[in-house]
Amino acid sequence: MVTTIVIIAVVVLVVLWVISIYNNLVRLRNNRANAFSNIDVQLKQRYDLVPQLVATVKGYAKHEKELLEAVTAARSACMSATSVNDKIAADNLLSSALTGLKVSVEAYPELKANQNFLQLQTELSDIENKLAATRRFFNSTTRELNNAVQTFPGNLLAGAFGFQTEPMFEIAQENRAAMEKAPEVSF
Repeated sequence: MVTTIVIIAVVVLVVLWVISIYNNLVRLRNNRANAFSNIDVQLKQRYDLVPQLVATVKGYAKHEKELLEAVTAARSACMSATSVNDKIAADNLLSSALTGLKVSVEAYPELKANQNFLQLQTELSDIENKLAATRRFFNSTTRELNNAVQTFPGNLLAGAFGFQTEPMFEIAQENRAAMEKAPEVSF
């Protein structure tokens, strides 16, 4: 009788332990999904602002057609991306195109003095800062999920329940060199 009660108590404790680990993994996966939804919100704002910025620049930079087309194409790729990994890749492409646009704008002092352009540039800068913060939060939630999936005792159950490590939001390898280079400032 006592042995049966002990066995039942051990089984109940093991079941509760498994439920606890599973629920924690689900919470972490949902936090990561929520964090990427926050990135989506910032990306949507950015995508909505880019056509306005491009239209303003077009008025001044007729010969920069290829650069503006690259920004527009990158924006379209971002809008059509569906999976997290596709969105990360498309966002890296758009970031690279926007960097090229910022460099191109330096050649047009009259554009930099245009009030509409300055407002759009400020808004884009604000969105980029918010986007950087949400990317950091996304990577933090991804790290927490990956830690739970890879460390004991979560690793014993993660695979059985279909949990796996997820990729971080990182700079594309082809953009890394440009991002690591210090910006040139000239007056």
